[in-house]
Amino acid sequence: MSLCIGTHDLVSCSSVSQLRLNPLTGRWVTVVAERAMRPTDFASRTQSVEADPSRPCPFCPGHEDPNVPALHTVGTADEWRMRVLPNLYPAFAGDDSLAVRNLGPVHTMAEASGTHEVFVFTPHHRGGIENLDDQACAEMMGVLKQRFLDHAARPNIRYTQAIVNHGREAGASLSHPHGQLLGLPFVPGELLDEEKAFVRFEGACILCATVEAEAVNNERVVVATDDAVVICPFWSGQPYEMLVIPRRHDQHMPSASDDSLAGFGRALRDALAHLNRVFPDVAFNLVLHTAPHQHDGPFHWHAHLWPKLTTVAGFERGTGVMINIVPPEQAAAELRSVGVSSR
Repeated sequence: MSLCIGTHDLVSCSSVSQLRLNPLTGRWVTVVAERAMRPTDFASRTQSVEADPSRPCPFCPGHEDPNVPALHTVGTADEWRMRVLPNLYPAFAGDDSLAVRNLGPVHTMAEASGTHEVFVFTPHHRGGIENLDDQACAEMMGVLKQRFLDHAARPNIRYTQAIVNHGREAGASLSHPHGQLLGLPFVPGELLDEEKAFVRFEGACILCATVEAEAVNNERVVVATDDAVVICPFWSGQPYEMLVIPRRHDQHMPSASDDSLAGFGRALRDALAHLNRVFPDVAFNLVLHTAPHQHDGPFHWHAHLWPKLTTVAGFERGTGVMINIVPPEQAAAELRSVGVSSR
C-alpha cells in the first residue's frame, strides 16, 4: 500500500499508529486506521493512480500548499527542483522512544513513533529518476544524505527507510514521481537479517565479493561504472530484479563521499533507464538499505529494485520461497542490450 498521498495528506497530525508484534515471526506490523481514509485505498484495480485525475497535482510547481512548509528544498521556494514534505497520514509520527507493552500472553504492542516524509525529487509530472541529469542525480542523493542525518540525530529513530513506489501496481497513489522517507523506532527484521548475512560472511564483505565475482564474466551485470555496479543478482526472486551496489565500501549511506553518492545516483538512474527501455513505464518498488543508525557492525549500503511484472501468490506468501520465471542471466542480457542516452 502506498504511503504518500495528495495535498490534503501533507499536514502532520498526532500519531494514532500502533506497532503490533507478530509472535510467529518476531516482526512488527504497523496498524494505521486513519490511512484507510485516503481516497485511493481499497480502490478497484481498474482505477487510475489518482482517485480524482481532474484535481491539480499537489506535487507540481504552482500547486504548493502554503500551510505545508517544506522540510528541505533544493532551489528556491518559487523555483524549486526538489522538496521534502511532511505527510498528513503518517505511518510513523511522534518523538517517543519505543515503549513495548504486553497486553496478555501473546499480544505485544508499542506506539509507532517516528517520522514519515514525502520526497518530491523532480518538478516534472512526467519525469522520473530515469530522466534526471547528472546534477539532479547528485542533488537527489544529497537530499537523502541530509534527511538521513537529520533522522539519525533524533533519539527515537533507529532506522530510516527510503523508498520509491512507481505505478498503482507498486502501491503509488499519485503519478507524479516521488519517494518516501520513514524514520522508524525499531530496526526492521529485513535489515536485521541482512546484518546477520554480513556477519556470517567472515573475513570480507559479501557485497564487495559479489561485485568481484560478477566482474569475472559480466553475465549478470547491467551497468558498471567507476562508482557503482548494477546486477541482476544470482539469487533473484523476481523477474528483472536488480541490485545497485556502490563500489566504495561504506556501512552507512550518509558516510559515503559526495562523489560516491553522485555516482550511485547516476547508476540508479541508468538502471531504471534500461528497465524502461525494455518495459516502458513499468511499475516498480525501489528501496535503499543502509546500516541502522548507531549500528557499527559489518554492512555495505545498497539499493534493491523490484519491477512489478508478476504477482506474489499463495506459495510465495506461505513459504517465503520466491518463484522467478526469468533467469537473472537472461534478464541482465536483455537489459544490457538496450542502449540508453548519456546525460
